[in-house]
Amino acid sequence: MQYSIVNYKTVKENSDFRIDAEYFYPEFLRNEKLFRKHKVVYFNKNFVDIKFGTTPKGAHFQESGIPFVRSQNFSNGFIDDRDLVYIKKENHLEQIKSKIILKDILIAAVGATIGEIGFSTIKEGNTNQNVARVRVKSENIYPEFLFAFLKSKYGQYQLGKLNTGNAQAYLNSLNIASLFTVELSKPFQEKIQELIASAYQKLENSQSFYSQAEELLLSELGLADWKPKHRLTFVKNFSETQKAERIDAEYFQPKYEEIIEAVKKYKEGFDELGNLVKIKKSVEPGSEAYQEKGIPFVRVSNLSKFEFANNNQQFISEELYGELKNHQPKQGEILLSKDATPGVAYYLNEEPQKMIVSGGILRLKVDNGQVLPEYLTLVLNSVIVQKQIERDAGGSIINHWRPDQVKATLIPLLKEAKQKEIKELIEKSFNDRKLSKSLLEIAKRGVEIAIEKDEQEAEKWIKSELAKLEIKL
Repeated sequence: MQYSIVNYKTVKENSDFRIDAEYFYPEFLRNEKLFRKHKVVYFNKNFVDIKFGTTPKGAHFQESGIPFVRSQNFSNGFIDDRDLVYIKKENHLEQIKSKIILKDILIAAVGATIGEIGFSTIKEGNTNQNVARVRVKSENIYPEFLFAFLKSKYGQYQLGKLNTGNAQAYLNSLNIASLFTVELSKPFQEKIQELIASAYQKLENSQSFYSQAEELLLSELGLADWKPKHRLTFVKNFSETQKAERIDAEYFQPKYEEIIEAVKKYKEGFDELGNLVKIKKSVEPGSEAYQEKGIPFVRVSNLSKFEFANNNQQFISEELYGELKNHQPKQGEILLSKDATPGVAYYLNEEPQKMIVSGGILRLKVDNGQVLPEYLTLVLNSVIVQKQIERDAGGSIINHWRPDQVKATLIPLLKEAKQKEIKELIEKSFNDRKLSKSLLEIAKRGVEIAIEKDEQEAEKWIKSELAKLEIKL
C-alpha cells in the first residue's frame, strides 16, 4: 500500500484545490524534492507564451496550403509532415494567435494522446483546439532543452499529475501555466540542443530514404506523376456492376481503374496477394480481458507503417497470453490491418516482444520467392494498394476489408534487382528512424541524470552512449 502525508497548506497551494490521492502520489512528491537542488522556472508569462489552437469555421482540409498540425501528427517527438493536412491562407490568418513556428513546443491536451509532446519543425503552421502551443520567450532556456525536459519523466510526471482525477482528460492553459522546469547551464543545454538537432536530421534522412523507395516503385509503374481525380460523372455497363456485385458509383470511380490498369499492364507482371503470402488471422479476447499492465495487446490504433504506437495501449494477463500464444507475431511476418483503418502494414524485421495482436490485424508470411517482404510491405502501404482498399472497403459505415478482398489485392512484381534496391532504401530508412529515436532517448535521459546527479555525470553518460552508436556530435 502507498500513502502520502501532506500538510493542508500544501493542498491549498494547487490552483484546482485537488484533494484526490492520485495528485499526491509518493513518487510525485519524491520527484519534486529533486528540483530543490536546482533553479526552478515556472511557465509564467515572462518565460513562455501559451496558446491553444482552433479549427477554423468552415475550413476544409486540403492537400496544400498552411500546415494544420494535430496531435496524431507527432512522430517520435517531431511533426510527421507525411500525414499532415492543410488549410487555406485566409483560414490561417483568421486564427493567427494559434500560429506555430520553428521550435515551438506542442502539447496534446485532450484524449488518448494527452501529454504527448511535439517539437515544431515547420516554419509556419496552425493547430487545433486539442493542442497547446508553448513558445519559449526566455533567453536562459533553450527550446530544445525544454522539449527534452517535457519528454523526460520529470516533465511527464507533471503532466500525468495534472491529468489524473479528471473524468474527461483535458489540460487547460492554467494547468500548463502551472508546469515548471529547471534552469541548467547553457553549455549543457547546448549539448541537448545538438542531440535534438541530430535526432531530427536522422528522422529527415529516414523520410527521404522512404520517399526514394516509393518514387522508385511508382516510376516503375509509370505512376510517378499520377494524381487521382474524383469525377462527378462517368458511364459504366450494367454487366460490370453484376460482375462486381456493387452498384454504388464510388466503386467505379475511374481513378481506381487507372491504378488497376497500371498494375495489370506492368511489363514484369503481377499477382494476387493471396498467392504470394500465407495469411493467419488474429484473435479478439474482448475488452473485459484488458488490464493496465501485462502483455501488450496490439490493436489497429497501435499499428503504423514505421512502428508500434502507444496510443491507449491495452494489456492482457500472462495467463491469457499463455492460452493465446500461438497468435504471437514472429520475425519476418507482416502485420496488416483489415478493419477501422485498413491497409496499414508493418514488417517485423526483428524478433518482436511478447504480444498478441487483435482480430483486426492479419499476419502475413511471404510464401514464395517472387517478392521480398520489405518490398511487399512498401507496396501494401503505397497508393497502389491503398486505392484498391479505398474502392473495396468503401460504402460501409465502418471500414472493413474482407479477407477475400485482401487475397485478391493486385501486387506488381518488380525485378529482383529493383526489389533489392527498394529493400536497401527501406532498411536505411528504418535504421535512421531508430537512431533518431535513440538520440531523443539519450537527450531525455541526459536531462534526468543532470537533475538527479549533476551535469558532469550527465555529459559523461551522454558521451558513452553516443560512442556505442558510433555517433560524433
